Amino acid sequence: MGTMEKIQLPRVVSGAGPKLLGSVDMKRREIVIQQDNKGGGVSYREGGAHHSVADRHGVSLAAYIHALYGVVRQSGARHVLMIGCGGGTLATMLNRPPLLKQKGVAVTLVDNDPLSFRIARTYFHLPETVSCEIGDGAAFLRRTKDRYDAIILDAYAGGRVPRHLVTARFFGLVKARLARGGLFAMNVIVRDDDDRAADRIAYRLKEAFGQVRLLDEDGEVDRNAIVLAGAARGLKPPRLMLRPRKGAAAVAAALKALEFRPLRP
Repeated sequence: MGTMEKIQLPRVVSGAGPKLLGSVDMKRREIVIQQDNKGGGVSYREGGAHHSVADRHGVSLAAYIHALYGVVRQSGARHVLMIGCGGGTLATMLNRPPLLKQKGVAVTLVDNDPLSFRIARTYFHLPETVSCEIGDGAAFLRRTKDRYDAIILDAYAGGRVPRHLVTARFFGLVKARLARGGLFAMNVIVRDDDDRAADRIAYRLKEAFGQVRLLDEDGEVDRNAIVLAGAARGLKPPRLMLRPRKGAAAVAAALKALEFRPLRP
């Protein structure tokens, strides 16, 4: 992990193709921020992995982010903890919903990479009203005394969720820090229909919470599944609530393809 104070984010570079907003090469980390000249959308990738893509207001173009947004909004949460930053698009959408006449929710964002917060604020419109905490998600849960209406886990390292964030001990910490009637939501990348990663996590969560649900799209490869625990029983499959300035039709179609499915052995 680099030291935030020693990193200077580059200025905008003009060009005929996608505009390079920033690039950082730091101890084998290659981080690139680009803007689409036509639509103004911004993407953030590190190495070969995309962390975030959003319109010029910070509204995500990723369907799974809108799925998480939808279930949190359905739950009525007013105080949300998010573990994992990326470009911070979900935190931005929840805290200060662009173009919507509705009150935002209080969001605390935890990530062990301080550079993520700088990128989110500089390029993805993360509001100053989002509280950013540098550190490990499990360690934060152990020391905080706050209770949250919703806790969201969307953290990856080396292409997988860190192992200590999918243990029974961690899920116990999550349950202890949820308010009564609170919701836990987790993003899990699924390779294909034979990949049981999301199901295994859901069964482990079921031991701690009892009630779990799995939102998924069978038939797709390298997809995002959403595992829900806690106050998930009455939730409906989310639909597009916050339209991005571009790509809204594609996001809406992807959301309609998501369904709650039974857990598989």
